[in-house]
Amino acid sequence: MNAPDTIATHPFSEAYFHDLAAVLDRALAAGEFYTASLAAETSEFVRFNRGKVRQPGSVSQCYLEIDLMQGRRHALQRLALCGNPASDAAAIEAAVLALRAALPALDDDPHLLYATQVHSTRSVRGTPLPAAERIIDDVLTAAKGHDVVGIYAGGPVMRGFANAAGQRNWHEATSFNLQWSLYHRADKAVKSGLSGLSWDDAVFAAKMQEAQSQLASMALPSRALAPGDYRVFLAPAAMEEIAGMLQWGAFSARALATRQSSLARMQGEHGLGLDERVTLREATAEGIATGFQSAGFIRPDRVALIDRGRLVGALTSPRTALEFGGESNGANNDETPEALSMEGGDLALSDALAALDTGLYIGNLWYLNYSDRPAARITGMTRFATFQVEHGRIVAPVDVLRFDDTLYRMLGSSLEALTREAELRLESSTYMQRALASVRLPGALLSRMTFTL
Repeated sequence: MNAPDTIATHPFSEAYFHDLAAVLDRALAAGEFYTASLAAETSEFVRFNRGKVRQPGSVSQCYLEIDLMQGRRHALQRLALCGNPASDAAAIEAAVLALRAALPALDDDPHLLYATQVHSTRSVRGTPLPAAERIIDDVLTAAKGHDVVGIYAGGPVMRGFANAAGQRNWHEATSFNLQWSLYHRADKAVKSGLSGLSWDDAVFAAKMQEAQSQLASMALPSRALAPGDYRVFLAPAAMEEIAGMLQWGAFSARALATRQSSLARMQGEHGLGLDERVTLREATAEGIATGFQSAGFIRPDRVALIDRGRLVGALTSPRTALEFGGESNGANNDETPEALSMEGGDLALSDALAALDTGLYIGNLWYLNYSDRPAARITGMTRFATFQVEHGRIVAPVDVLRFDDTLYRMLGSSLEALTREAELRLESSTYMQRALASVRLPGALLSRMTFTL
């Protein structure tokens, strides 16, 4: 099909955001202060299966959250905006009046904390993307003859912050996330994906070729393995699911202070540790997350979390810093990572099967949960491309297995190697809006992993 080379420009510009902030400035009364956060996007979405497009569409949306303050009292309202200056200005003025009317009935917030030093920033990342039609044409052409199913989401996502002190922060990231599966039959499939800030035909072609090669192996007779310990290689996609469990408050300063973090036993000089090859940090500058948060605090480019297997830092929000002491490092209110990055090791990804020798190659995991949070014990299922490997060669796909193991073993005593290559994987969530979060992870070779079913 004929398609434009790139997607259309979006209506929610940086200048538009500054105009909205000016409306708020004019609407303030004496003794009032405000913070405002904008979240906007212009995205293309395409769902496809059985080699055909089933649901194309686009979303253009913009929301503005206003927090009006007077002393330690404050009230919030979230507005949906349309991009029309006159109607948006009227909606903002009406919201300020409503918030002002609500303030006298509210109690003081003892933990209210917002940035008082003006630190304005501007960040624009990514390059213009090919139109969704062209990308999907490439996918369906490359997968011709296969049962392919997947989803594409792409386009610019914008975030802004403003306050009454004159601080202005703008962040715009043009990114895409493409996920697809090639099906053999029933639950025998290969899942793959590609995401980033720019489209690369060669990288996509290599990803599709790898998926098709694994699909050929999926056609071999499958094997049902008995529970027990197996030597495994976890591909970066499988590592992403394990890292996802660390986003459940593991690095939260509040959760660590109240001993609710799954990594609480790593605290202190004599706390438990991971393998010395494990180094994790919140690397905002390396991902697509904003360099600021909803109270106007600026995030450092990097926050050390685990250094050579030892817990050395935490994500501290302004409210936690005020309540428990210490200094905020610009973490979000949930104190979850938005750009978690693990350093790679010495193993070349192309040598992973040879290094595994005999064991399980695990391409994906799913349905993960804590089976014992204080012990950092995780359970979950293998999914899609999981293969039995003998002497460095794939010999059969493996039926679904359930694992149950601790981080202290998987990334500790059982860890043999990390791949040199660490893959950037953007968050695929589109619930309410596309997420601006990412992980950068290597693959991992483990001497053993425990499977219970």
